[in-house]
Amino acid sequence: MRCLVIEDEAETSNYICKGLREAGYLVSACDNGPEGLDLAVGNDWDIIVLDRMLPGRIDGLSIVDRLRALGKQTPVIIVSALTTIDARVSGLRGGADDYLSKPFAFSELLARIEALQRRSAPGADSSQLQVADLRLDLRTLRVTRGNKVITLQPREYRLLEYLMRNVNQVVTRTMLLESVWDYHFDPQTNVIDVQISRLRAKVDKDFPVMLIHTLRGVGYRMGPTPPEDGEPAA
Repeated sequence: MRCLVIEDEAETSNYICKGLREAGYLVSACDNGPEGLDLAVGNDWDIIVLDRMLPGRIDGLSIVDRLRALGKQTPVIIVSALTTIDARVSGLRGGADDYLSKPFAFSELLARIEALQRRSAPGADSSQLQVADLRLDLRTLRVTRGNKVITLQPREYRLLEYLMRNVNQVVTRTMLLESVWDYHFDPQTNVIDVQISRLRAKVDKDFPVMLIHTLRGVGYRMGPTPPEDGEPAA
């Protein structure tokens, strides 16, 4: 798989490129907007990892806009230090397929790249995540379950998105702290438990099938299937 990394921070670029090469990708990289635009539109890529803020008078959103104007549907994931909901919405509405806030764990970036590749397969819808009857629209940030619209706070949205991207997989406290809270240490608080409880009240309450499951001492798992016998469910 051919991947283009457009990132002006040398340390971040090296971190991404090294991890992708170890995962078996053929990686090319550049560190500015004009060169990034030429490479993006002049070659066929399986995935583009793109910083939003770039030197050279051409930013990441301009590159995405040019790609889409040319009819190129190459999956693009933006990695950016701009972390507000408005920044994420403008990035997604500007044509990016996914948006990952800095700092990030490489394992999450790789999982998102793999998810983009699955959704880019023929017949797949790259604008939505779905687990059972729960849907999350990545472009509008609209969340519904069945016919009910679910209103989420920004942190609840990020938590739900992460769980849905890892459907049927166990996610640990460490994974959530790094990916949703941008913590690279455990603050020894119940912040995760509180947010999971609030999210459950909105996503699972009044529905016959629970989607968010707790594995005591392990972490959480999203999916319509309850924990199997012997798993430490709560």
